[in-house]
This record gives sequence, C-alpha cells and structure tokens, in this order.
Amino acid sequence: MSHDKKFNTGEEHLIYMANQIATFFTSQPGNHAAKGVADHINSFWEPRMRRHLFEIIERGGQGLSPLVLEAAESIRRPKAA
Repeated sequence: MSHDKKFNTGEEHLIYMANQIATFFTSQPGNHAAKGVADHINSFWEPRMRRHLFEIIERGGQGLSPLVLEAAESIRRPKAA
C-alpha cells in the first residue's frame, strides 16, 4: 500500500504521487493519458503542490515519469508564492 512507503522528503512523496497518477492513466485506453494526468492534478492538487511540481520540472524533472513531464504542458501553473 502507498501509505506504507517511507519518504525522506516531501519532494520524494510528491514525485511518487505524480508517478502513481501517471501509472494509472497509462493503463487507460486511447491516447488520453497525458490529459488524464493533467486533469487529475488540476482537480485535486492544491496550488502549493503544483508549484512544487513545477519547481521539480524546472530543475530537470529527475524522478518524474515521462508521462508526468508530457502532462505538465496542460497542468495549471499557480502564481508565484
């Protein structure tokens, strides 16, 4: 279970969650996976989480699945804190 996984940082947890969403949408039929990932993150992640996701992406996106990186084009970027 995902709640049993231990993370050293909040960033590791955020990357894990984004990749879990991507894994789910990869199994969906058609070529709507990136849109599904973006829609889910836009609907359920608060601005602080999306801001942190973009910080990770701007540093190269290490650890993020290619599908999350593709979806980033459609994820709403929150205003700077």
